[in-house]
Amino acid sequence: MVKLKTLMLAAMGLVMAGSTVATTASAETTFQATHPRRAEVNHRLAVQKHRIVAARREGLITPRKAAFLHRQDKVIRHEERADARLHGGRITKAEQRVLNHKETRVNRALVR
Repeated sequence: MVKLKTLMLAAMGLVMAGSTVATTASAETTFQATHPRRAEVNHRLAVQKHRIVAARREGLITPRKAAFLHRQDKVIRHEERADARLHGGRITKAEQRVLNHKETRVNRALVR
């Protein structure tokens, strides 16, 4: 009976350790977990930057237009950081909505 209890405790320990490792491996970064709105805005900016670079490389946009779009993204990123400074590192839903709207406008300018 003692061996069975010991075996059960060992098995439970392994299961718990395995679940902790699996959770840690698939978990978000600390920044993403504590600042999900900022992480979403920054992710969109990063994806948009890669799209601008790809469009420029493929000749879909001119170097001048690429520079203009990069400047607009830089302004949006600066605004995101300024908004976060006002609220202890976080942005509000309204600020996120405004930033996403501006990113969408830049995205539409890239497509045209």
